[in-house]
Amino acid sequence: MFKIVKKKVLNPTVSQIVVEAPYIAKKAEPGQFIILRIDEQGERIPFTIADFDREAGTVTVIFQIVGMTTERLNELNEGDYLLDFVGPLGVASHFGGVKSAAVIGGGLGTAIAYPQAKKLNAMGVRVDMINGFRNSDLVIIEDECKAACTNLYTMTDDGSNGNKGFVTAKLEELIKNGEKYDVVIAIGPLVMMRAVCELTKKYGIKTIVSMNPVMIDGTGMCGGCRITVGGETKFACVDGPDFNGALVDFDEAIARSKMYQQQERHMYDEACNLLNKGVSQDA
Repeated sequence: MFKIVKKKVLNPTVSQIVVEAPYIAKKAEPGQFIILRIDEQGERIPFTIADFDREAGTVTVIFQIVGMTTERLNELNEGDYLLDFVGPLGVASHFGGVKSAAVIGGGLGTAIAYPQAKKLNAMGVRVDMINGFRNSDLVIIEDECKAACTNLYTMTDDGSNGNKGFVTAKLEELIKNGEKYDVVIAIGPLVMMRAVCELTKKYGIKTIVSMNPVMIDGTGMCGGCRITVGGETKFACVDGPDFNGALVDFDEAIARSKMYQQQERHMYDEACNLLNKGVSQDA
């Protein structure tokens, strides 16, 4: 059993939990993920590690409420326990020879981009971090990101925080103003990562993307995270989740990510109905 030692609501649909898992914290690196299961009836789901504290023996996970399991996970509080919490899994990110980097987070992807920026910053790399959200109410971990980079640019689609525009527009502005990046790391929705890769291709900048949005099983057995990279079949959870963005077939990945939307919606609605019935009976 794994104890939730801290929980924080980051915005109306996103929560953060800190889990007591000393063996995972000891080995975890940016880019890796864990698989958790709430109880014996629960499904196994992967979450990329948002942070870890080796001394405290804790691992931080940030999740968005999008389905039945994340809805149930959000019902848990500090002091509650998870049945399973396994990791670290996946191939850790590698940053050898990097002196200047742009780290880009889109929406919830900011939670995964943060440990990348934090690691680079600790290595003495100059880091420009660009995070994008639909509006200012959805902005998460801004203070943590400020501490993990040289410059932080938080963009919103509607300009509600004073900085209107997409992350790609800000990245291109910085490049045109003379910034030289050894690598760009983009983590977020598939369409955002594709847009970043299309931009960096024009400037010949190596770009790393995290294909965690397509992961399901986390072990490569289900095939749900199967993607094409450089014409070869890869599995995001085993071979990644980090890949060279210039080689990823995003059109295929985006199409496959939509395959089970109707089933996921049905399961989520069903879970909400069961939870509401439970609340009514308790009342």
